[in-house]
Amino acid sequence: MTLWPRFAVHLLLVMGVSEGSHPKPSCPYPPSQWCRSLQIAIECQVQKQCMELNATRPSPGRPLVEVTLYYESLCPGCRVFLTQQLYPTWTMLQDIMNLTLVPYGNTQELPSGTSPFSCQHGEAECQTNMMEACILHLAGDASLHIIYCMESSTHALHAARPCVALYAPALSWAAVECCAQGGQGVQLMKDHAARTQGLNPTHSHVPWVTIDGEHREEVQEKAMASLFHLVCDLYKARKPPVCTGVQVKLDRSLC
Repeated sequence: MTLWPRFAVHLLLVMGVSEGSHPKPSCPYPPSQWCRSLQIAIECQVQKQCMELNATRPSPGRPLVEVTLYYESLCPGCRVFLTQQLYPTWTMLQDIMNLTLVPYGNTQELPSGTSPFSCQHGEAECQTNMMEACILHLAGDASLHIIYCMESSTHALHAARPCVALYAPALSWAAVECCAQGGQGVQLMKDHAARTQGLNPTHSHVPWVTIDGEHREEVQEKAMASLFHLVCDLYKARKPPVCTGVQVKLDRSLC
């Protein structure tokens, strides 16, 4: 999946915003969307910063590093990896990587019964897996931010509604609930089941990471140790400054 516009989050990481370019209170967009279009950049008065960031983009048309995470929503190890490795890495390197999330893990399909799935961490995990599958399907560019928000919370499932309201205010919560409580959510989970069960080699644990569609234990170990450095190393075109440590002269004025 493609998640969020390029360079949006970098605006917060690599520079300050001067008094003249700080968005007025009426700017109706969060910082993550300031560089989504010229119209938004003008409305939020950050054209200069967006143009500077655009100039540092990696070469277009180069193959991105494909990262896929197979996980389950209430697995402690998955939550740590997603919140402390995957999300920060994607925030900084979304211009050179494509990210796919597959919430299923060690779930098992049941032939009959009131619930079509049995999850390693109980019914709450089945419900959260399905909720996150629906969010991935419905929330588009905001989905990773919502799932990070949920997985960072004390109770991931209870956090879903406020996280959706925070990161995807235009998305109807009724649509999310309808998906998670109905046939659409079940079908999404079946799709994730087929994808997970089709892994070669078969997954033996989660989190399970594939890079460019392949899983190797030495790569998994590198991903768990520092996904950021792994993605930087694997990207074969001109690396972004955040990978190389090269200083880029941008507007770094402060408020």
